[in-house]
Amino acid sequence: MITVRTIAELRTAVRRLRQEAEQQSDRAEVGFVPTMGYLHEGHASLMRQAKEQCAVTVLSIFVNPIQFGPNEDLAQYPRDEERDLKLAASLGIDIVFIPSPEEMYPQPTKTTIHVREVTEPLCGASRPGHFDGVTTVVAKLFHIVKPDRAYFGMKDAQQVAVIQQMVDDLNFDVAIVPCPIVREADGLALSSRNVYLSGEEREQALGLSRSLRMAEEWLREEPGLTAEEVKSRIRQVIGQAPLADIDYVDILTFPALQALPSDEPVGHAGSDVLIALAVRFGRTRLIDNRLFSRQGGRLCSVK
Repeated sequence: MITVRTIAELRTAVRRLRQEAEQQSDRAEVGFVPTMGYLHEGHASLMRQAKEQCAVTVLSIFVNPIQFGPNEDLAQYPRDEERDLKLAASLGIDIVFIPSPEEMYPQPTKTTIHVREVTEPLCGASRPGHFDGVTTVVAKLFHIVKPDRAYFGMKDAQQVAVIQQMVDDLNFDVAIVPCPIVREADGLALSSRNVYLSGEEREQALGLSRSLRMAEEWLREEPGLTAEEVKSRIRQVIGQAPLADIDYVDILTFPALQALPSDEPVGHAGSDVLIALAVRFGRTRLIDNRLFSRQGGRLCSVK
C-alpha cells in the first residue's frame, strides 16, 4: 500500500498503477473511496466493493473544513490515522491519500460548486453551505484521482443524490456507486460520530432504526397512509426517547428529493421514496434513512 500526502504524489501513483494494470490485463479501472477517516465497517464495505470491481483502489482521508459550519464539530471530529491505515492495508487498498488542508486549499478558495434543489431539504436546510463544501471537495478529488468509479454509502442518501446530480450536470467521467447502509447488530447505523454517544444516548438512538423498521411495516400493512401520517408516527416513536432532539423527519422522492403531497398516500408515489431522519442526542447529530422502491405495484424497502 502506498501512502501519499501531496496531489503530485497521488497523480503519479495513480498513473503508474493504472499503466501497470493495463499491461497485465484489459481490466484497469480505478476505484475511489473518499472519506473523512476514523474508518469503520461501513467504510470497509465500500473499500471491499471497490476492490472487487476495480484493478486499482484509492482511499482518501481528509476532514474537509469547508463543509463544516462555524458551530459544528470540525476541531473535535474523531481522527485515528494509524488505525485507518491498518484497516486500509488489511483490505488491500493500493493508495491512501491523506492531504493536509493546506495541500487541498493552498489559498482561500474562490470557486465553489453549488447544486440547487436537491441540496435544499433535509441536511441542506439545517446545515447551510454544507453541500457546497461537499461538492467542491469531491469535484477536486475527482479531478485529481480521475477514478472510473466512486463509492458512497447510502447512510447519507442526500449526499449520494447531490453528487450524482453534480456528475450528471457537469459530465464527470465517473460512475457513482451507491452502497447499502451498514448497521450494528442492534440496528444502529454505523457512523464515525457514534463515538461521541454516551451509553444512555446510544441506547436511545436505537429509536431511529426502530422507527424506520416500523414505517416499513406500516406501509406494508396500511398502503393508504399519507406522508404526514407516517411522519407523525415516526416522530412519536423517536419522541419516546427523552434525550432525542429531532432535527427533521421527512419523506421525499428519490433521487429528486421532492416533497410528497401531504394528503397523498405514500404507497401511490410514482417513484422511489426516501424516509430520512436527523436527530440530536446531546452534541451528536445522527442521520438515518430507508429507501423504498416500487416492485410489483407496491413500495418495498431497499435493503
